[in-house]
Amino acid sequence: MPRCRWLSLILLTIPLALVARKDPKKNETGVLRKLKPVNASNANVKQCLWFAMQEYNKESEDKYVFLVVKTLQAQLQVTNLLEYLIDVEIARSDCRKPLSTNEICAIQENSKLKKKLSCSFLVGALPWNGEFTV
Repeated sequence: MPRCRWLSLILLTIPLALVARKDPKKNETGVLRKLKPVNASNANVKQCLWFAMQEYNKESEDKYVFLVVKTLQAQLQVTNLLEYLIDVEIARSDCRKPLSTNEICAIQENSKLKKKLSCSFLVGALPWNGEFTV
């Protein structure tokens, strides 16, 4: 009986040793499914774009909030996350930072303040956990 326990312990430690031996420099996540187009009206795409714009506006040094004018393309790649590559056209709004929750913003019409940009956001998502990274 003790011999069976030892054999079980040895067999259980082999996978652990193999995992521990893995080179941390090669800690790359494999692509399970390469980039494929997805509909921009997909709920996950909308969530990811909302998150990306929150981060963009937080990091931007502009005094005004930027809004999405048009979603040009959205693609999905599956790794250990759902990775959304979203190409958008954004524009400066008439709302100053910080944005209050009940404020309604429109695209800036003043020719001196008008500004449009094309951006690509790569958002890693686990939407079922509410986790997003840009």
